[in-house]
Amino acid sequence: MFRKLFRKTPLAWLQISRQKARLLVAIAGISFADFLMFFQLGVRDALFDSQVGPYTTLQGDLFLVNKLSDNLQSVKSFSRDNLYQAVGIDGVASVSSLYIGQATWRNPENQTSRQIFVYGINPNRPAFDLPELNQHLDQLKLLNRALFDRASALPLIGDVPTLLKKQNPLSVQANDYEIKIVGLFTLGISFSAEANLITSDSTFLRLFSQRQAHEIDVGIVKVESKASIERVQASLQAILPDNLLVLTLDEFTARELAYWNTGSAIGPTFNLGVAIGFLVGAVVVYQILYTDVSDHLSEYATLKAMGYSDAYFIGVIIQEALVLAALGFVPGFLLSNGLYALFKSATLLPIAMKLSRATTVLMLTIVMCIGAGAIAMRKLQQADPADIF
Repeated sequence: MFRKLFRKTPLAWLQISRQKARLLVAIAGISFADFLMFFQLGVRDALFDSQVGPYTTLQGDLFLVNKLSDNLQSVKSFSRDNLYQAVGIDGVASVSSLYIGQATWRNPENQTSRQIFVYGINPNRPAFDLPELNQHLDQLKLLNRALFDRASALPLIGDVPTLLKKQNPLSVQANDYEIKIVGLFTLGISFSAEANLITSDSTFLRLFSQRQAHEIDVGIVKVESKASIERVQASLQAILPDNLLVLTLDEFTARELAYWNTGSAIGPTFNLGVAIGFLVGAVVVYQILYTDVSDHLSEYATLKAMGYSDAYFIGVIIQEALVLAALGFVPGFLLSNGLYALFKSATLLPIAMKLSRATTVLMLTIVMCIGAGAIAMRKLQQADPADIF
């Protein structure tokens, strides 16, 4: 089988490389299609990764959330009394709460307003596992103190890290309320948050005066090391009201991703972009292979008269498609890496090339090229040996 394959490969390469201009057009078309697919998938994944960024730093094994809360941007509160019910469950080590809100931030450099995320924690039982946060817990216990995310969109929010070096604590305004930035942490912006603040729960309730202390947004449960997380989860779900969910970290994260992928316009929009890139590449490859078959139709007829079967010609076309896929993928991959670097520096979103994404685009490219080649094969049916006489 492999010997036959290698005997056919030179013919496929000679045919597609015979006209250099046509080959370059084909490579450019496939590279552009791959570039489109890489861009759409890369930006989509960056948005998804940024949305679940806060989840990766949470300190807990199980999380209590309102059933109506399908993402952090539209989180719904519930009674803290429900969280305290978990204390009596066998296997629960400790519980803590998290408040989440969106505040109007006043840029300290030009006084423009932007929306930011604010997380309210209990400094004695911090919800996040962030080394920089742990260093400032004593300062957060004081009222009107906050930590600022250094990975925020600085041109829009203000260069707080630089200002903090000149003045610490730094006075800023959020929700028309003055607070003091006493330190920095690193979490990262997301599609719905251009900046993040962490405050104590007491300061949070001052920033959001309409909120009640007993209305929390996320309940965090730590399970004892020897206890079964699944068993504790089942026990909690059995005693809690139907409007609450008890989720593992993976389930909590998956719920957020599911919202952005299917519950919003984000996922379908980028998936459509991938489909368009796929179709663009398929059309380019089809035109190239169809033209190549048409140009060599009489030669194919001669080979048929000599006894070559249709399977041989099909193998040649498939090999041409695979060669084009490989040649077009490489520049598309390299260009996309450069674009990712530029996009990351401009937006601060966590975009980078992933092996899974590269593999996906390569597979799509191969399918795209073979599919276009399969359509172009229909022209081979016209290669009748009688045409040479």
